[in-house]
Amino acid sequence: MTHTPAAPEPDLTGFRQAVDACLDRFLDRKAHTAAADELPPEIIDILRDFLFRGGKRLRPLLCACGWSAGAGGGETTRLVSVAAAMEMFHAFALIHDDVMDRSATRRGRPTVHRALATHHGAHRSQTAAERLGASAAVLVGDLALVWSDELLSTHLSPEQLPAVRPYVDAMRTEVMYGQYLDLLNTGQLTGDIETPLQVIRYKTAKYTIERPLHIGAALAGAGPAVLDACTAFALPLGEAFQLRDDLLGVFGTPEQTGKPVLDDLRDGKHTVLIALALTRANPHQDTILRTLLGSPDLDENGAARIRAILDSTGAHADTEHMIHTRYQQALTALDRAPFPATATAALRQIAHAATTRTA
Repeated sequence: MTHTPAAPEPDLTGFRQAVDACLDRFLDRKAHTAAADELPPEIIDILRDFLFRGGKRLRPLLCACGWSAGAGGGETTRLVSVAAAMEMFHAFALIHDDVMDRSATRRGRPTVHRALATHHGAHRSQTAAERLGASAAVLVGDLALVWSDELLSTHLSPEQLPAVRPYVDAMRTEVMYGQYLDLLNTGQLTGDIETPLQVIRYKTAKYTIERPLHIGAALAGAGPAVLDACTAFALPLGEAFQLRDDLLGVFGTPEQTGKPVLDDLRDGKHTVLIALALTRANPHQDTILRTLLGSPDLDENGAARIRAILDSTGAHADTEHMIHTRYQQALTALDRAPFPATATAALRQIAHAATTRTA
């Protein structure tokens, strides 16, 4: 496939900074309005802290790559606003996800519901503070969802919004179904690999990789060939990205991942990694896995026993192989894609980082 050389190389570092500046200005305006109306300031303070505590900004960067893949050029104010909307939506999704998972930390800091519980806990019992924190976090997440829509629609022209909206709507719907499937299957310890792969497709591959590329490309006015090529690249890469995340959730460290390394094991997450181990485990190993996985009292010694089984059954190595295979599939699709060479180069870098990351 001959690549179109015309589009300028996307400045991903500069674009990330522009998205952060857009989010900062937006929250400044919201804080000013809240202060004028004498509304509680901690809502925006805690959301701002959450947004700016070191996220990867992967979805905005892929949106920029989609724009470049669609040969977008010229002024990028609208692109930045759309990308900022995607990051605000991601904040909503993570805040609610942490409430559902009862997670204590995110990116090395207290989750929003924990921060709110602490903020309001001085004159309440621990139970009352935790209940308030969880309820208030749902509302903060809801605000992030509403504000993501405001960021999306503010700067788009009457022609651009209808082009982008179907992909935004699809992204939002798919990630909700992915999260629901994840909830349904947590604690279901079986050797079924297809179910966690379905969760990965909807919760991660489409949400994290495919739809951000589609949104950027649609904003640039790309046609079906470009959009189809985005999908061919995105789905295997998205699966590899989540498979890496599953490995980090078991074999990573809190210093790397920013969250307790025992959470996925204590929750009994039904991942491909665990399904592979259950398929290959001997009766003794199977008993150990079923006894320890999903136990809220799991300690590091128990986790070490689980990790040893994941290694000895080959589940760890096979998951690494699945990551490598999907990474190569994504690169092959990229080689065939009708993208400008500069977009292809940027996507190749992102693919490498997404599959070899340690956090």
